[in-house]
Amino acid sequence: MIFISNAIRLNDSEVEISAIRAQGAGGQNVNKVSSAIHLRFDIHTSSLSDVNKQRLLDSKDSRITKEGVLIIKAQQFRTQERNRIDAFERLQSFIIQATYVNKTRKPTKPSRNAKRKRVDQKTQRGKTKALRGKVDF
Repeated sequence: MIFISNAIRLNDSEVEISAIRAQGAGGQNVNKVSSAIHLRFDIHTSSLSDVNKQRLLDSKDSRITKEGVLIIKAQQFRTQERNRIDAFERLQSFIIQATYVNKTRKPTKPSRNAKRKRVDQKTQRGKTKALRGKVDF
């Protein structure tokens, strides 16, 4: 069981993991060891709700293929286990970001007392500025 949030959990069978060789420079070790992780998550066949599936598919992320498969390649770390943890963390953060719902804004208006205080401050400030004028003797 993969824990995403309090409301979202995924089965282990929904995520496909394969070890591949990491790209880039790294000396002799990088050519011998398959330390990078390729994580594939099929959004259409997942156990997520239809609303969450649609939100994931609607996100403009280049890691989602046309078939609706999220592909995460983790090769930042030297060990396969650490890359696996990194891939799961990135999957978790992606799902949380895509399924987050902003709170609806409730429009507010200032109270009658706040309006009165604002007008009083404006008139007081106007009187102060009026006293700065030239004095006529």
